[in-house]
Amino acid sequence: MNHQPRETTAPVADSKTEQAQEQRCPECSEKVLAESDTAERVCTACGLVLDEQRIDRGPEWRAFDAAEKAAKSRVGAPTTQLMHDKGLSTNIGWQNKDTYGNPVSPRKRQRLQRLRTWNERFRTRDSTERNLKQALGEIDRMASALGVHKPTRETASVMYRRALEEGLLPGRSIEGVATAVLYAATRLDGVVRTIDEVAVVSRVESLEIKRTYRYVVRELDVQIPPTDPIEYVGRIVSELNCSDDTTRQARQLIEAATAHGVHSGKHPVGIAASAVYAAGKLCGENITQDDVSEVADVSNVTIRNRYREVLNAYEESQDG
Repeated sequence: MNHQPRETTAPVADSKTEQAQEQRCPECSEKVLAESDTAERVCTACGLVLDEQRIDRGPEWRAFDAAEKAAKSRVGAPTTQLMHDKGLSTNIGWQNKDTYGNPVSPRKRQRLQRLRTWNERFRTRDSTERNLKQALGEIDRMASALGVHKPTRETASVMYRRALEEGLLPGRSIEGVATAVLYAATRLDGVVRTIDEVAVVSRVESLEIKRTYRYVVRELDVQIPPTDPIEYVGRIVSELNCSDDTTRQARQLIEAATAHGVHSGKHPVGIAASAVYAAGKLCGENITQDDVSEVADVSNVTIRNRYREVLNAYEESQDG
Protein backbone atom coordinates (compact mmCIF):
# COMPACT_ATOMS: atom_id res chain seq x y z
CA MET A 1 0.00 0.00 0.00
CA ASN A 2 1.50 3.25 -1.11
CA HIS A 3 1.36 5.90 1.54
CA GLN A 4 1.01 9.32 -0.05
CA PRO A 5 2.36 12.09 2.19
CA ARG A 6 0.21 15.12 2.65
CA GLU A 7 1.42 18.46 1.37
CA THR A 8 2.27 21.06 3.94
CA THR A 9 3.20 24.69 3.80
CA ALA A 10 6.17 25.48 5.95
CA PRO A 11 6.99 29.01 7.09
CA VAL A 12 9.51 30.85 4.94
CA ALA A 13 12.83 31.63 6.58
CA ASP A 14 13.57 35.31 6.88
CA SER A 15 17.36 35.01 7.18
CA LYS A 16 20.15 32.56 7.84
CA THR A 17 20.57 33.84 11.35
CA GLU A 18 17.04 33.12 12.59
CA GLN A 19 16.73 30.61 15.38
CA ALA A 20 15.62 27.02 14.88
CA GLN A 21 11.87 26.50 14.90
CA GLU A 22 9.87 23.49 16.01
CA GLN A 23 7.08 22.04 13.88
CA ARG A 24 4.94 18.92 14.13
CA CYS A 25 5.34 16.38 11.33
CA PRO A 26 1.99 15.74 9.56
CA GLU A 27 2.84 12.03 9.21
CA CYS A 28 4.17 10.88 12.56
CA SER A 29 3.18 13.93 14.67
CA GLU A 30 6.72 14.10 16.05
CA LYS A 31 8.49 17.36 16.64
CA VAL A 32 10.72 18.36 13.74
CA LEU A 33 13.89 20.32 14.29
CA ALA A 34 13.72 22.94 11.52
CA GLU A 35 17.18 24.24 10.72
CA SER A 36 17.19 27.61 8.96
CA ASP A 37 20.61 27.27 7.30
CA THR A 38 19.68 24.27 5.14
CA ALA A 39 17.76 24.10 1.88
CA GLU A 40 15.45 21.36 3.14
CA ARG A 41 13.41 20.68 6.23
CA VAL A 42 13.25 16.97 7.04
CA CYS A 43 11.45 15.09 9.81
CA THR A 44 14.08 13.44 11.97
CA ALA A 45 11.69 10.61 12.89
CA CYS A 46 10.21 9.38 9.58
CA GLY A 47 12.31 11.23 7.00
CA LEU A 48 9.45 13.18 5.38
CA VAL A 49 10.68 16.26 3.48
CA LEU A 50 8.52 19.11 4.74
CA ASP A 51 10.05 21.93 2.75
CA GLU A 52 12.67 22.32 0.04
CA GLN A 53 14.19 25.06 -2.09
CA ARG A 54 13.30 27.72 0.40
CA ILE A 55 13.99 31.33 -0.47
CA ASP A 56 16.36 33.23 1.78
CA ARG A 57 15.01 36.78 1.85
CA GLY A 58 17.89 38.16 3.88
CA PRO A 59 21.00 39.95 2.56
CA GLU A 60 23.84 37.99 0.99
CA TRP A 61 26.35 39.61 3.36
CA ARG A 62 27.00 39.24 7.08
CA ALA A 63 27.64 41.94 9.67
CA PHE A 64 28.98 41.56 13.19
CA ASP A 65 28.23 45.01 14.60
CA ALA A 66 25.95 47.99 13.96
CA ALA A 67 28.62 50.02 12.16
CA GLU A 68 29.41 47.21 9.72
CA LYS A 69 25.70 46.61 9.13
CA ALA A 70 25.13 50.30 8.32
CA ALA A 71 28.13 50.35 6.00
CA LYS A 72 27.08 47.27 4.03
CA SER A 73 23.38 48.06 3.82
CA ARG A 74 22.25 49.28 0.41
CA VAL A 75 18.76 50.41 1.37
CA GLY A 76 17.52 53.64 2.92
CA ALA A 77 15.31 54.41 5.86
CA PRO A 78 11.76 53.00 5.93
CA THR A 79 8.85 55.10 4.76
CA THR A 80 7.26 57.32 7.38
CA GLN A 81 4.05 59.30 7.66
CA LEU A 82 5.92 62.15 9.36
CA MET A 83 7.19 63.51 6.03
CA HIS A 84 4.99 64.83 3.25
CA ASP A 85 6.69 62.59 0.66
CA LYS A 86 6.95 59.68 3.16
CA GLY A 87 10.74 59.94 3.03
CA LEU A 88 11.02 58.68 -0.56
CA SER A 89 12.69 61.76 -2.03
CA THR A 90 16.40 62.57 -2.10
CA ASN A 91 17.90 65.20 0.17
CA ILE A 92 21.02 67.18 -0.69
CA GLY A 93 23.13 67.94 2.35
CA TRP A 94 23.70 71.52 3.43
CA GLN A 95 27.46 71.12 3.87
CA ASN A 96 29.53 72.32 0.91
CA LYS A 97 32.14 69.58 1.25
CA ASP A 98 33.26 66.67 -0.87
CA THR A 99 33.53 62.98 0.09
CA TYR A 100 36.79 63.54 1.96
CA GLY A 101 35.45 66.47 3.97
CA ASN A 102 37.32 69.14 2.02
CA PRO A 103 35.55 72.39 1.05
CA VAL A 104 34.43 72.55 -2.56
CA SER A 105 35.30 75.30 -4.98
CA PRO A 106 33.05 78.38 -5.33
CA ARG A 107 31.84 77.16 -8.74
CA LYS A 108 30.71 73.80 -7.31
CA ARG A 109 29.22 75.54 -4.27
CA GLN A 110 27.03 77.62 -6.56
CA ARG A 111 26.01 74.49 -8.47
CA LEU A 112 25.10 72.67 -5.23
CA GLN A 113 22.98 75.60 -4.10
CA ARG A 114 21.11 75.57 -7.39
CA LEU A 115 20.57 71.80 -7.06
CA ARG A 116 19.15 72.30 -3.56
CA THR A 117 16.75 74.94 -4.85
CA TRP A 118 15.44 72.75 -7.66
CA ASN A 119 15.30 69.73 -5.39
CA GLU A 120 13.09 71.65 -2.95
CA ARG A 121 10.84 72.76 -5.80
CA PHE A 122 10.41 69.21 -7.03
CA ARG A 123 9.64 67.93 -3.52
CA THR A 124 6.74 70.38 -3.15
CA ARG A 125 5.34 70.72 -6.63
CA ASP A 126 1.81 71.89 -5.74
CA SER A 127 -0.10 73.62 -2.97
CA THR A 128 -1.27 70.34 -1.43
CA GLU A 129 2.28 69.13 -0.86
CA ARG A 130 3.32 72.52 0.51
CA ASN A 131 0.32 72.46 2.85
CA LEU A 132 1.18 68.95 4.04
CA LYS A 133 4.84 69.79 4.53
CA GLN A 134 4.04 72.81 6.68
CA ALA A 135 1.44 70.94 8.75
CA LEU A 136 3.67 67.93 9.42
CA GLY A 137 6.44 70.27 10.46
CA GLU A 138 4.07 71.92 12.94
CA ILE A 139 2.97 68.55 14.30
CA ASP A 140 6.58 67.47 14.79
CA ARG A 141 7.48 70.76 16.49
CA MET A 142 4.56 70.65 18.93
CA ALA A 143 5.01 66.93 19.63
CA SER A 144 8.68 67.51 20.48
CA ALA A 145 7.75 70.30 22.88
CA LEU A 146 5.13 68.07 24.54
CA GLY A 147 7.35 65.00 24.69
CA VAL A 148 5.00 62.92 22.53
CA HIS A 149 6.54 59.73 21.14
CA LYS A 150 6.81 58.81 17.46
CA PRO A 151 3.77 56.45 17.11
CA THR A 152 1.44 59.22 18.29
CA ARG A 153 3.05 61.67 15.87
CA GLU A 154 2.39 59.23 13.04
CA THR A 155 -1.24 58.87 14.16
CA ALA A 156 -1.63 62.64 14.01
CA SER A 157 0.02 62.73 10.57
CA VAL A 158 -2.37 60.10 9.20
CA MET A 159 -5.36 62.03 10.58
CA TYR A 160 -4.14 65.24 8.95
CA ARG A 161 -3.71 63.47 5.61
CA ARG A 162 -7.30 62.22 5.88
CA ALA A 163 -8.56 65.71 6.69
CA LEU A 164 -6.66 67.10 3.69
CA GLU A 165 -8.02 64.42 1.34
CA GLU A 166 -11.61 64.97 2.47
CA GLY A 167 -11.42 68.75 2.05
CA LEU A 168 -11.77 69.78 5.70
CA LEU A 169 -9.14 72.53 5.59
CA PRO A 170 -10.79 75.35 3.59
CA GLY A 171 -11.74 78.14 5.99
CA ARG A 172 -9.41 76.87 8.73
CA SER A 173 -5.77 77.50 9.45
CA ILE A 174 -3.12 74.85 8.90
CA GLU A 175 -1.81 75.34 12.45
CA GLY A 176 -5.30 74.95 13.92
CA VAL A 177 -6.01 71.65 12.17
CA ALA A 178 -2.50 70.36 12.94
CA THR A 179 -2.97 71.13 16.63
CA ALA A 180 -6.43 69.54 16.65
CA VAL A 181 -5.26 66.27 15.10
CA LEU A 182 -2.27 66.12 17.47
CA TYR A 183 -4.56 66.46 20.47
CA ALA A 184 -6.92 63.84 19.00
CA ALA A 185 -3.96 61.49 18.48
CA THR A 186 -2.90 61.85 22.11
CA ARG A 187 -6.44 60.98 23.18
CA LEU A 188 -6.52 57.94 20.89
CA ASP A 189 -3.14 56.61 22.04
CA GLY A 190 -3.75 57.29 25.72
CA VAL A 191 -1.02 59.93 26.00
CA VAL A 192 -1.95 62.21 28.90
CA ARG A 193 -1.91 65.76 27.54
CA THR A 194 -4.60 68.34 28.28
CA ILE A 195 -5.86 70.69 25.62
CA ASP A 196 -4.45 73.62 27.62
CA GLU A 197 -0.97 72.06 27.47
CA VAL A 198 -1.29 71.62 23.74
CA ALA A 199 -2.46 75.22 23.38
CA VAL A 200 0.71 76.47 25.11
CA VAL A 201 2.97 75.09 22.36
CA SER A 202 0.55 75.91 19.54
CA ARG A 203 0.42 79.11 17.50
CA VAL A 204 -3.39 79.37 17.67
CA GLU A 205 -5.80 80.21 20.46
CA SER A 206 -7.33 77.58 22.72
CA LEU A 207 -10.87 78.35 21.55
CA GLU A 208 -9.96 77.73 17.91
CA ILE A 209 -8.28 74.44 18.86
CA LYS A 210 -11.42 73.22 20.62
CA ARG A 211 -13.68 74.18 17.72
CA THR A 212 -11.41 72.60 15.13
CA TYR A 213 -10.96 69.47 17.25
CA ARG A 214 -14.71 68.90 17.51
CA TYR A 215 -15.15 69.55 13.79
CA VAL A 216 -12.34 67.20 12.68
CA VAL A 217 -13.39 64.40 15.01
CA ARG A 218 -16.99 64.66 13.83
CA GLU A 219 -16.21 64.81 10.11
CA LEU A 220 -13.63 62.00 10.21
CA ASP A 221 -15.90 59.90 12.42
CA VAL A 222 -13.13 59.22 14.93
CA GLN A 223 -14.24 57.46 18.10
CA ILE A 224 -12.38 59.21 20.92
CA PRO A 225 -12.55 57.29 24.21
CA PRO A 226 -13.33 59.33 27.34
CA THR A 227 -10.33 60.31 29.40
CA ASP A 228 -9.90 58.37 32.62
CA PRO A 229 -9.02 60.74 35.52
CA ILE A 230 -6.72 58.10 36.97
CA GLU A 231 -4.30 58.70 34.09
CA TYR A 232 -3.43 62.14 35.49
CA VAL A 233 -2.63 60.91 39.00
CA GLY A 234 0.91 59.81 38.15
CA ARG A 235 1.93 63.22 36.86
CA ILE A 236 0.45 65.10 39.81
CA VAL A 237 1.93 62.90 42.55
CA SER A 238 5.29 62.90 40.77
CA GLU A 239 5.42 66.71 40.78
CA LEU A 240 4.37 66.82 44.44
CA ASN A 241 6.73 63.99 45.52
CA CYS A 242 3.87 62.14 47.19
CA SER A 243 4.34 58.82 48.95
CA ASP A 244 3.23 55.48 47.56
CA ASP A 245 0.43 55.30 50.13
CA THR A 246 -0.99 58.60 48.93
CA THR A 247 -0.76 57.47 45.31
CA ARG A 248 -2.62 54.23 46.02
CA GLN A 249 -5.25 56.07 48.05
CA ALA A 250 -5.79 58.60 45.24
CA ARG A 251 -6.35 55.79 42.75
CA GLN A 252 -8.87 54.14 45.08
CA LEU A 253 -10.70 57.44 45.48
CA ILE A 254 -10.93 57.91 41.72
CA GLU A 255 -12.13 54.34 41.20
CA ALA A 256 -14.90 54.92 43.73
CA ALA A 257 -15.82 58.26 42.17
CA THR A 258 -15.92 56.69 38.71
CA ALA A 259 -18.12 53.85 39.94
CA HIS A 260 -20.61 56.39 41.35
CA GLY A 261 -20.54 58.53 38.18
CA VAL A 262 -18.98 61.57 39.84
CA HIS A 263 -16.63 62.06 36.86
CA SER A 264 -19.47 62.33 34.35
CA GLY A 265 -19.47 65.76 32.69
CA LYS A 266 -16.54 67.02 34.78
CA HIS A 267 -12.98 67.79 33.85
CA PRO A 268 -10.81 64.70 34.50
CA VAL A 269 -7.87 66.79 35.72
CA GLY A 270 -10.08 68.35 38.40
CA ILE A 271 -11.17 64.91 39.59
CA ALA A 272 -7.56 63.70 39.69
CA ALA A 273 -6.34 66.82 41.54
CA SER A 274 -9.08 66.62 44.16
CA ALA A 275 -8.42 62.90 44.65
CA VAL A 276 -4.72 63.56 45.26
CA TYR A 277 -5.56 66.31 47.74
CA ALA A 278 -8.06 64.09 49.55
CA ALA A 279 -5.61 61.19 49.58
CA GLY A 280 -2.98 63.41 51.16
CA LYS A 281 -5.39 64.34 53.94
CA LEU A 282 -6.36 60.71 54.56
CA CYS A 283 -2.72 59.57 54.64
CA GLY A 284 -1.56 62.45 56.83
CA GLU A 285 0.64 64.02 54.17
CA ASN A 286 1.08 67.78 54.11
CA ILE A 287 -0.40 68.73 50.74
CA THR A 288 -2.10 72.09 50.32
CA GLN A 289 -4.72 73.08 47.79
CA ASP A 290 -2.38 75.71 46.39
CA ASP A 291 0.29 73.08 45.69
CA VAL A 292 -2.14 70.80 43.88
CA SER A 293 -3.71 73.72 42.02
CA GLU A 294 -0.34 74.91 40.72
CA VAL A 295 0.77 71.46 39.57
CA ALA A 296 -2.55 70.38 38.03
CA ASP A 297 -3.39 73.83 36.63
CA VAL A 298 -6.90 73.87 38.11
CA SER A 299 -8.48 76.40 40.47
CA ASN A 300 -8.82 75.98 44.23
CA VAL A 301 -12.59 76.23 43.88
CA THR A 302 -12.62 73.22 41.57
CA ILE A 303 -10.50 71.21 44.00
CA ARG A 304 -12.77 72.08 46.96
CA ASN A 305 -15.95 71.16 45.08
CA ARG A 306 -14.64 67.88 43.64
CA TYR A 307 -12.93 67.06 46.93
CA ARG A 308 -16.26 66.71 48.74
CA GLU A 309 -17.84 64.73 45.89
CA VAL A 310 -14.92 62.29 45.69
CA LEU A 311 -14.88 61.73 49.45
CA ASN A 312 -18.65 61.17 49.59
CA ALA A 313 -18.42 58.59 46.81
CA TYR A 314 -15.55 56.82 48.56
CA GLU A 315 -17.43 56.70 51.87
CA GLU A 316 -20.51 55.29 50.17
CA SER A 317 -18.43 52.57 48.53
CA GLN A 318 -16.88 51.68 51.88
CA ASP A 319 -20.29 51.52 53.59
CA GLY A 320 -21.70 49.44 50.76
